[in-house]
Amino acid sequence: MAQHRESRLERIRRSPNFRDGVFHNALPTRVMHRGSSLAVTREWLTNRDRRRPSAPLPSVPLTRGFFTAPAQDDVRVCWLGHSSVLLELEGARLLTDPVWSERASPSQRVGPARFQPVPLALQQLPELTAVLISHDHYDHLDRGFIEFMVRSGSRVPFYVPLGVGAHLERWGVAPERIHELDWWEEATLVAGRLRLVSAPAQHFSGRGLFDRNRTLWTSWAVLGRTHRVYFGGDGGYHPGFADIARRLGPFDLTMLEIGAYHPSWGDIHLGPENALRAHRELEGRHLLPIHWGTFDLGIHAWDEPIMTLKEHAPVEGARLLLPRLGQQVRLSEVPDASAWWRDVA
Repeated sequence: MAQHRESRLERIRRSPNFRDGVFHNALPTRVMHRGSSLAVTREWLTNRDRRRPSAPLPSVPLTRGFFTAPAQDDVRVCWLGHSSVLLELEGARLLTDPVWSERASPSQRVGPARFQPVPLALQQLPELTAVLISHDHYDHLDRGFIEFMVRSGSRVPFYVPLGVGAHLERWGVAPERIHELDWWEEATLVAGRLRLVSAPAQHFSGRGLFDRNRTLWTSWAVLGRTHRVYFGGDGGYHPGFADIARRLGPFDLTMLEIGAYHPSWGDIHLGPENALRAHRELEGRHLLPIHWGTFDLGIHAWDEPIMTLKEHAPVEGARLLLPRLGQQVRLSEVPDASAWWRDVA
């Protein structure tokens, strides 16, 4: 175990993204723009209307029996809330940023609470090929999920950015199941049929007061023989999207964050308009919005991100994938992008 930790530390120190004891974005980045803290705090205290829906969002309850074997010649997605997505392509089933806990917080007594339960119970999870983690924030890395997988005896591998494996080891995941990647490093799945590439993102990391940016953040490109999917995880707009498309695209599907955005957080969160911009630069075909409709993590109304996205998408020529929670959708049979969230009173 000590040898494994030393190997992790050596890889971190060799990373071109690691300097002065912390990881850095490719461009200088601020978590909050200078001089905006007081105004944002005032807005947070006074603008509390409609940050949560008045009722649970419509969802499709799932059990393990709903899931057939992943199609070899198609892409199927099932949005479970926030950034948790079951992604199936070319015989593999991947789960992104799985969060099942009631709160996105270090405490399950306080902190942002779910709008509604996950439509799939942990005990009903279908067989997974791999779990992908984008970074270690509480709304993307859920200790409760990890510990459940350990207790259940699951042998599923975890693919994480540099340094995040230390969290998983501490929570009981065997080191041989943890694969840590730096930007532009890659791994193969299902006997080499899928390439999994860690691509740059513009964000930050940390789970406490004293560990800011001690672990890396990333996005993921899943590249099959006939389909390509991009999972943005969490992060702001950066000029590297076009480079990702040049190296790894074009993409049949992009999954990009639209919620918990604010002008003062513009470096670290996309928001709906920048998500459309990133989708275009990634040369995406379909766009699945993530990072919304689950936790109250922003100052805006809970449905503002999706309403803005749907309004602006036709201007950008973007084809939206807007499934209800738990709804399974194939890219070969994309339903109309109806505004189903308006059913919430």
